[in-house]
Formats: sequence, structure tokens, C-alpha cells
Amino acid sequence: MESVEAFLTSWDFYMLRISIGLVGIGVLIFLYYEFRAMQEKEYKDKYDYINLHEIKYFGYTLMCFIIASAFFGNTLASHKIAESGMIFFWVRLFIALSFSFIAYFIFFSLLRIYYPKYLEKRLNKLRNTPRLSPAGNQMRKLTEEEEDAYMDAEMIEEEANVHSVDFDVWLDEKTGFKRIEKYNTYEHAEQCSNCGYYTLRMEREEMKIQPTVTEGGLLIKHYKCGYCSHREASDLVLGPLHVHKPKA
Repeated sequence: MESVEAFLTSWDFYMLRISIGLVGIGVLIFLYYEFRAMQEKEYKDKYDYINLHEIKYFGYTLMCFIIASAFFGNTLASHKIAESGMIFFWVRLFIALSFSFIAYFIFFSLLRIYYPKYLEKRLNKLRNTPRLSPAGNQMRKLTEEEEDAYMDAEMIEEEANVHSVDFDVWLDEKTGFKRIEKYNTYEHAEQCSNCGYYTLRMEREEMKIQPTVTEGGLLIKHYKCGYCSHREASDLVLGPLHVHKPKA
């Protein structure tokens, strides 16, 4: 009996400290992410950082908390185990691991399925928040019809031919200062028409009709849902190719 109690005391000591350490690591990961996001002062830089890293770092934090709960669960009711026998030690271990696996599937499903909808709203807000020019004036985001006049020929050609790339042009109408921001739209999830979750991502593009300088074309975008595996396609009508005359 004494040897069992000594083992359980030592076991609880290490399990508790490991769980506390994992919680601390999870908190540090979360705080590091928030600190790095706060360091990005420009809306575009903050947009890119959040888009690339938020779900990943939140996943790391969740994993630390879930594993910590498994270690902590193996410190509960040790006095009962000492009284009833070591068979309940293995029962407790099994129950703690089972609950940890259940928690993993629940919370990571929430992070993968439900959270992207909230994240996309935040990203859209960052993308459309009015920028300030170096003169301190509020800039206006140009429409698709207006922006070509302020973009380089290479940018117009890239946006026309690489259809997962989009450019935003912001203009200070008082000073003429412009800011051009590039976005990769393929990195974003869309709402699936089958399950309703924001887990629909573009797999590939298919050029059905190649545009020419005189006639438009047709591009087909193929999507697949990461949750229900639903597939769908959408047609994108392309305008005629731009012809850029070399500068004299």
C-alpha cells in the first residue's frame, strides 16, 4: 500500500507540473501571435499575417491546452486508486485519454469549420478599412473600372491572366498619392453551398476559351469543400486581352 501511495504521489507531482507547463506554453504561443499581429501597423501587413498564421497558432494553443488537460486528468482521485487498487489507475488513464481525443475532435472541428467564417469577416474589414496617405488624408478605394488607369501594365496583365490574384488601388484624391495592394484570393475559403460551412476552396482553374485581343474568354474555377467533399465549379467570363503599347 505504501509503495502504491508513493508511486501515486510521485505520479501526481509530475503530471500536475507538466500540465501547468503546457498551459504556460499555450498561453505564450497565443500571446506571441497577438504581439506579432499588433506589431503590423499597416492594414495590408496585418491582413497578410492574420490570414497566414491565426488559425495555425490558435491550433497550437488548443493542442497545448488539450494535452495539458489529459495530464491533469491523470491526477484526479488518486486517493481512491490507492484505496481500491491499481486497476483504477489504468481506468483513469483510459478515461483521460478518451476525453482528450474527444476534445481534440470537437475543438479542432470548430476551428476548421466555424472559425473561418469569423476570420473572413475580420479580413474583409481590414481589406476595406480606408487607408491614410502620407499627407494624412483618407484615401478612396477605386472600383475595378477605375483602377486600371493607376496600375502598371505588368499588374494589369497579371490580374487578367492569373485569376487568383487581385489588386486593390487606393487613391488620395487631394495629393494624387496611390497605394496598390496585392491579394491572393485562392488562399481564402468560401461558403459551401452543400454544408453551409466556410470550407470551400479552389482546387484548380481551367481555361475553357482562351481570350484574344478581339474576343473574350471563359475560365472555369473548380472548388472542393474540405468538410463534406462537395465539388462545384463556377464560370468566369474574361474580357479581351489588353494590348500595351511600349512607351516612346
